[in-house]
Amino acid sequence: MSMQKSGKKQKQSSGRLALAPYSLWSLLFIVVPLIFIAYYAFTDESFRFTTENITRFFTATSQLTEESGASREVRTYLLIFARSLKLAAISTVICLLLGYPLAYIMARAKERTQKTLITLVMIPMWMNFLIRTYAWMTILQDTGILNGLLELVGLSPAHIIGTETAVIIGMVYDYFPYMILPIYSIMAKMDIRLLEAAKDLGCNGAAVLRRVIFPLSLPGVISGINMVLIPSVSTFYISQKLGNGKFFLIGDAIEGQYIANNLHFAAAIAFILMVVLLLCMALLKYLAARLVYGGESYENNI
Repeated sequence: MSMQKSGKKQKQSSGRLALAPYSLWSLLFIVVPLIFIAYYAFTDESFRFTTENITRFFTATSQLTEESGASREVRTYLLIFARSLKLAAISTVICLLLGYPLAYIMARAKERTQKTLITLVMIPMWMNFLIRTYAWMTILQDTGILNGLLELVGLSPAHIIGTETAVIIGMVYDYFPYMILPIYSIMAKMDIRLLEAAKDLGCNGAAVLRRVIFPLSLPGVISGINMVLIPSVSTFYISQKLGNGKFFLIGDAIEGQYIANNLHFAAAIAFILMVVLLLCMALLKYLAARLVYGGESYENNI
C-alpha cells in the first residue's frame, strides 16, 4: 500500500515537473501582459489610480476620416464595439455552418484522405496573413477577379470592397481553419459504435446528429467558436484593407490610441474587450452544460 502511494506521488511530482515550462511560459506571456493591461487601464499618465479611462470608453466619441478625406464619421466607442461584435458573430456562425459538416466528412474519411484534407485546410495558414488579405483585395475590388468573372457570364459587377461583407469574407477565410481543426480532432476520436447503437435503437440521421454526434463534439465546437470569435472581434488589419478604411472596429480603435501614444486609454479599451470576451466564453460554456449535459461541466463528459 505504501509503495502504491509513493508511486502515485512520484507520478504527480513528475507530472508537475513536466508542466513547469508551460506554466512559466503562461505566466510570462499571458498573465503578466494581462496584469500590465489592467494596470495601465486603471491609471493615468502619472500612474495614479483612476477610472477615467473606463468611463471615457462609454462616453467619448471617435472621429474617422476616410481615405479620400471627403467625409467624417463620428461614432461612440460603444457603437464601434457593437459593430465589431456583430461582424465577429456573423463570421463565427458562417465558419461553424461551413466547418462542422466538413469536419465530420474529414473524420469519417479514410486515413489517407484525412491527411490530404487536413493539408488542404492548413495550406492557407502557411502563407503570411498580410499576403492573404492583399489577395482578397485583388479578388474583391471593383476591377478585380470576381467582377471579371461576373462580366464573363453576363452578370453586372458587384461592389464588395469597402463594405462589411468584404470584411466578413476576410474574417471567414483567415479564421476558418481554427473552426475545423478542433471539431475534427473531437470527431476523429468518436466511437463509431455509438452511432451504430443509436441507429439500432431507432434514431434516424437527424436524431443521431442531435442526440449523439453534436453532444459529443460540443467541446470541439466551443473551442472552435472561441478560436474564431476572439481574433475576429479584435482584428484591425482586415477591416483597414478590405473595408478601405471606411469604418472602425474595436481593434482599429485600440491601434489608433496606441499610435497616438494614449497608452492608458488603449489599455482600457483592451481591458473592456477582454472582460466582455471572457463573459461570453463563460456564458457559452454554461449554456452548453445546461442544454446538453444537464448542468454538468462538459469537460467531465468528454
